[in-house]
Amino acid sequence: MTPNAGAVPLGLLLRELGPQVLGAVARRHGDFADAEDAVQEALAAAATQWPARGIPDNPRGWLYQVALRRLADQARSERSRRRREEAVSFDPSLDVVRRAPEDETERLPGDGDDTLLLLFMCCHPALTPTSSVALALRAVGGLTTTEIARAFLVPEATMAQRISRAKRQIKASGVPFERPDESERGARLAAVLQVLYLMFNEGYASSGGPTLARPDLSGEAIRLTRAVHALLPGEAEVAGLLALLLLTDARRSARTGPLGELIPLDEQERGRWDASQIAEGVALVSATLPRGRVGPYQLQAAIAAVHDEAPSAESTDWAQIFALYSVLARLADNPMVELNRAIAAAMVQGPEVGLTMLDALEREGRLAGHYRLDAVRGHLYERSGDVARAVTSYQSAADRTASIPERNYLLTRAARLRASGGP
Repeated sequence: MTPNAGAVPLGLLLRELGPQVLGAVARRHGDFADAEDAVQEALAAAATQWPARGIPDNPRGWLYQVALRRLADQARSERSRRRREEAVSFDPSLDVVRRAPEDETERLPGDGDDTLLLLFMCCHPALTPTSSVALALRAVGGLTTTEIARAFLVPEATMAQRISRAKRQIKASGVPFERPDESERGARLAAVLQVLYLMFNEGYASSGGPTLARPDLSGEAIRLTRAVHALLPGEAEVAGLLALLLLTDARRSARTGPLGELIPLDEQERGRWDASQIAEGVALVSATLPRGRVGPYQLQAAIAAVHDEAPSAESTDWAQIFALYSVLARLADNPMVELNRAIAAAMVQGPEVGLTMLDALEREGRLAGHYRLDAVRGHLYERSGDVARAVTSYQSAADRTASIPERNYLLTRAARLRASGGP
């Protein structure tokens, strides 16, 4: 056993190891739902035992063995209740794994663990794209049902039903939960990229809780996107997504103040942005855009590049950003795209134009009750000089967000406007 105190906090270590172990166990056992339950039990055992006993020298192998023992116990129990049924395919006599997990598992080319494999496995052909993305966000990203529901703009109960149904569909389909071949990887790529995009978003701007960001989650999304890019270097949208994540993450250190408070884009100290990430992201998007057909991730990367290359907020080329969002809106039927397009329109044509677009978006209904609609409305009312409506909108947005830093920022903005009597 290694000492208790490690370079990586126990919670982060378990979050990192969970998907790796689940990928190996699910492929060996063949039943995702059972494998997930067993891995969760193994993680719970580690969280209880490791603080007192120390972290094992091979923590991944420890978790793998414990999960397999849980499956063995379950299989024995099932056999005792169903003696006349056909024996389960998993060998219940396997109480000890004699080979290390690294020897038990094949890998996708270019991947250093089983997490990328699990990601492709979760994007299962038996599932709808939405269900496969939700399942992968839970299994690979470790997101809660609440966080996944927020990402899809649906109630938590609806998302819980989708995830449960997805597990049942995989089992009932008869399609093996296993390593996809090259043609299957291509068919699953769109869902894989959406998972990575949503993982990054939750890590970069947490939808709830006391901290603005979860760098471990956004960092894992970037790592996995790099792995997909290495696996499929000719896919322009993969390169576009990697560029987008790098260009966005480059601003991370400037997004918070000394107390963890939110600093909006136009107030950030741009000298704190990561120049190497910006250079890499710009190079990627510059190389992919001329290739031919342009996809949504490439367009979003191009928008991020315009922001990152502007020496100041005042010199940002908002006309170009509005044009790019207009193209993106035709490709992606997404209310968040329309929300950002309204912001860009307001910066180019005035806040009244943006407010009109927000009213249309609210009538359309998909962002009903979402805090960002009121937050943007408050910003545009503030720009137009309508202090009373700006304050009301900021307060309404603060009441609706589950992110404490976002709430504090919105309430502070409203308080300052009330105190000053003007923008």
